[in-house]
Amino acid sequence: MAFLTSIPPALRHRNYRLLWLGMIISVAGTMMQSAALLWHVYDVTGQPLALGAVGLVRIVPVIGFSLLSGMVADSFDRRKVMLASQIGMAMCAALLGLLAVSGIKAVWPIFALAGLSSAFGAFDLPARQALIPTLVPREDLPNAFSLNSTMHQIGSIVGPVAAGAVIAGLGIHWAYWLNAASFFAVIAALIAMKLDTARAAVEERPGVSLSAALDGLRFVRRTPLILSSFLLDFFATFFSSATALLPIYAKDILHVGPTGYGWLYSATAAGALVTAISLTFMRRGSIGKQGPVLLISVFIYGLATVLFGFSTTFALAFVALALTGAADTVSTIIRNTIRQLNTPDHLRGRMVSVSMIFFMGGPQLGEMEAGLVAAWFGAPISVITGGIGCLIAVVWVARRWPQLWHYD
Repeated sequence: MAFLTSIPPALRHRNYRLLWLGMIISVAGTMMQSAALLWHVYDVTGQPLALGAVGLVRIVPVIGFSLLSGMVADSFDRRKVMLASQIGMAMCAALLGLLAVSGIKAVWPIFALAGLSSAFGAFDLPARQALIPTLVPREDLPNAFSLNSTMHQIGSIVGPVAAGAVIAGLGIHWAYWLNAASFFAVIAALIAMKLDTARAAVEERPGVSLSAALDGLRFVRRTPLILSSFLLDFFATFFSSATALLPIYAKDILHVGPTGYGWLYSATAAGALVTAISLTFMRRGSIGKQGPVLLISVFIYGLATVLFGFSTTFALAFVALALTGAADTVSTIIRNTIRQLNTPDHLRGRMVSVSMIFFMGGPQLGEMEAGLVAAWFGAPISVITGGIGCLIAVVWVARRWPQLWHYD
């Protein structure tokens, strides 16, 4: 069809296009729930430390299931693994809605369901990331990751803004229930896909064993380029995680209420979306000197976090958060492309499962760290020192692994 020639290359492939469209809806719902979850916890407890604990609750299942989930993604039909995990996350969202409407003033059931949802997500992500290179040809993979970032940022803008409006107008429970419904967009896309079953049948399958599970760790350890990108990801997001403290900024510092909170939560995605769209429609392969660009973008991410920490007006806070999103998008696209192009297909699920420990563990553990520092010294000090920690981490990684700086 003629119109396909005018769209980004990766979207010309039907299976990827189905997944991408379904994920836009699902990510919007997921981000709505993420914003609602923090608001719910702060509303129940009023404690910064409880906000930080949300990150801990989310990351424990990721670490616990990471090696197993990667092996599952490489050993079984990745589409079926995604279907099971999407249904599981939908059930958790529906139960969170029931919990919210019940009016129970206890935080532990919220944490329990958030942790269970994260456990399902631990199996979903390796299967999805490993599936993508089989949906598009190798030359379109960088474009696919640019589109993934665009899709994520569209959902990340719509979701939190909608969360603010839904919480203010309908109640927290509706944010959870709308997220539960959003998972069915991905489920429908997966069912509608037409995959090459003959090709899948001859793929190398590692089987289920401890040795197979550890192969991902061994691969990452002996590949310095991938290992350094993992560590950069972890330390940058560990120190610069300010998301958990947004309810404090919205309520107590900027005084903008739930609607302003929704906009603040989506500010990072707004900056990321503009950047992702620009990169998506650039000439293929137009980003040169990817190593320096990666490190510089993460350095800018840290600087923008420091700026947000000093913010006392809504406008400055929004701009600073948008800048973190723009910088993070550039680094994310480069990191994902490097990792996927340098990993054999039979190891992709396990490589992604190891990466989850770093790129999900960093922000989630960082939220706990941010909550602790905020409880002791206040939210601004927590954010500012975190941004400075990010800058130090970038310099350390650049000096420790010079091959990352020279990568082109």
